[in-house]
Amino acid sequence: MNSRAPGTLTVWRVKFFRRHRGETLLTASEDGCVYGWKTQSGNLLWRLAGHTGPVKFCRFSPDGRLFASTSCDCTIRLWDVAEAKCLQILKGHQRSVETVSFSPDSKQLASGGWDKRVMLWEVQSGQMLRHLAGHQDSIQSSDFAPSSDCLATGSWDSTIRIWDLRAGTPTIFHQELEGHSGNISCLCYSASGLLASGSWDKTIHIWKPSTRSLLVQLKGHVTWVKSIAFSPDELQLASIGYSRMVNVWDCNTGKCIETLKCFWQGALDVAHTCTFTPDGKLLLVSGVAE
Repeated sequence: MNSRAPGTLTVWRVKFFRRHRGETLLTASEDGCVYGWKTQSGNLLWRLAGHTGPVKFCRFSPDGRLFASTSCDCTIRLWDVAEAKCLQILKGHQRSVETVSFSPDSKQLASGGWDKRVMLWEVQSGQMLRHLAGHQDSIQSSDFAPSSDCLATGSWDSTIRIWDLRAGTPTIFHQELEGHSGNISCLCYSASGLLASGSWDKTIHIWKPSTRSLLVQLKGHVTWVKSIAFSPDELQLASIGYSRMVNVWDCNTGKCIETLKCFWQGALDVAHTCTFTPDGKLLLVSGVAE
């Protein structure tokens, strides 16, 4: 895509995979399948079928052993990475499941969707541990805090809820972060515990959840924000709106330091997700071709 001066983030062109509208790239598809790709070669590793509706979201576990996928079929599937097979089907949601997140220790899983429910699962057994109620509309995004003690969820009710998951906590609901005026479409914790939220109101907020403080507001997207990702050093944040553009922001000043146009072997209609590689040297972007 583009490159920058030495000593700062380098964003290289990444292959775009047209088959569907670390080292392995995981992508979800409306054809009900999950695809795994070799990032260096762009080769397809596997195509996993099983869901009976479009796959809405997929995510690797932090230990790299598993990944989870969610679907309009109201289920979550847990898959083994090494053997590329489904281990468990988690049932309990009554409508489409829109988001899923693993705890940092990979032992728990959180899910949310159009039934306004947040569910907490034990990964090993597939047992539902808790049902977290409180949002007034569909849950669209989620992420665990680095300590695993808290879970953040974002909703169409324009709020972010922070849930206290510690054993013996008298009340699970901990706090609510308000300030957006639209659906909270994406959430991302940094390694130190900062929380970024992207919204249909075309803004990104960076919060310090422990004090409920809004540290900085990022403005500049002309469409709703679809995906956000902190760089490993937390100095930069990448974001994607409903367009071909990727913005890279300075987290301290709130200024957009680079705007990148995505394309690969032709036009890219819409970019969907972005993520930094663990070393922070690459920014990977996936999307849908025209």
